[in-house]
Amino acid sequence: MLSLEAVDAHYGKALALEQVSVRVDAGEIVALLGRNGAGKTTTLRTCMGVLACSAGRRVLDGQDVTALAAHQLSRRGLAYVPEDRQVFPNLTVAENLAIAGVAHAPGYWSVERAYELFPRLRERAASKGMSLSGGEQQMLSIARAVLTNPKVLMLDEPSEGLAPLIVRDVRDAIVEVNRQGVAIVLVEQKLAIPLAIGHRIYVMDHGTVAWSGTTDAFRSDRANIELKMTV
Repeated sequence: MLSLEAVDAHYGKALALEQVSVRVDAGEIVALLGRNGAGKTTTLRTCMGVLACSAGRRVLDGQDVTALAAHQLSRRGLAYVPEDRQVFPNLTVAENLAIAGVAHAPGYWSVERAYELFPRLRERAASKGMSLSGGEQQMLSIARAVLTNPKVLMLDEPSEGLAPLIVRDVRDAIVEVNRQGVAIVLVEQKLAIPLAIGHRIYVMDHGTVAWSGTTDAFRSDRANIELKMTV
């Protein structure tokens, strides 16, 4: 459904990704693991077209989309929830959600289904983004991305800084979105969510893929993987 094939990416003259090949197939949940600075967020930004491919190519649903910009990729079915959430602070929850559908075709996900996914958002529909807790902002950011009716949803550290009960709600929402046919790419430092719901795992280190395999294979080889790097 989505892949990077032997991709290099740069920040200015600095090489940030080197020959990175990752993929998520239809119906999968794929996790990118690794320590801070390993290249996980850069990989998502490159998938989304926020960062250009210096070499290699980006493929979405069988089509070479290396040259497309982020807004074009969004309209083709790619959605990205950044680590800092980026909700509109002066708009209400309802207005944040309404914006998601402006440039996207309708599909399974509607505002009503977004409220079913995160009932707390219905309670806070008239509240401005700036007044939401961190957990509520994360819910809103995910709901807004889902309302674009994506083929692939990418999430950067969705559990970061959240209380355990909110982490559970976010994890359950990710599983439900995936159950409705959306492929998921999940960046996490904590292993609990990827090990619980992931199908495959990539471990990144210094802008390269250091290890890849199924979640079961990661569990079996975890000690050896962690000898090479701090996950």
